[in-house]
Amino acid sequence: MANATTDGQVEAPTEADARSLCSQGDFDGATTVVIQGYGQEVFAFLVSRERAEDRASEMFAEACEDLWRSMPDFQWRCSVRTWFYRLARNAATRYGKRPVNQAARRKNMSQISELVAKVRSRTLVHLRSEIKDELQKLREKLSAEDQALLVLRIDRKLEWGDIAQVMLEDVDEEATGEDLARAAARMRQRFQSLKNRLRTLAEEHGLLERAD
Repeated sequence: MANATTDGQVEAPTEADARSLCSQGDFDGATTVVIQGYGQEVFAFLVSRERAEDRASEMFAEACEDLWRSMPDFQWRCSVRTWFYRLARNAATRYGKRPVNQAARRKNMSQISELVAKVRSRTLVHLRSEIKDELQKLREKLSAEDQALLVLRIDRKLEWGDIAQVMLEDVDEEATGEDLARAAARMRQRFQSLKNRLRTLAEEHGLLERAD
């Protein structure tokens, strides 16, 4: 059952269940709940960002390990969904700088490694069954970071404060205050520029005329 937050809003079941398990000290259980609840959408986000399934799979595995390691110290200043996306984005950034040797990783998280593999498998089956339309192909002309912003706002419908949390570079803790507000404002401006660019591309390819 979902719980009410301090501001009166109702938490999604995954958020409430994860928070409850953390309060009981069951951080492995909380990690499992989060991966079960949000794993497929986070992995799909990485696939859309990278357009390479093997790389995205490695990044997702690393993000899940980072989630597992961070749960005992997570302060709930943002949703755990937002935190998972932020860890995924930072895993992708790190991977781009130095590919990860996964054989040497995750020695202590065997209890969720099977779940991670199942989430990846289910997500890839789903993504391969989708037919990409022409507007999606236009998206793929954008940079990985610009595609990430579009996915978070349009496909995942995250609020700007949550998007700012995901897109920040520092992963030590959830950002708060003025820095977060400034980052959110930058994300909104960047998003508007992206929409204008996509519209121009759509016009150049005659997609808007066809839609009319």
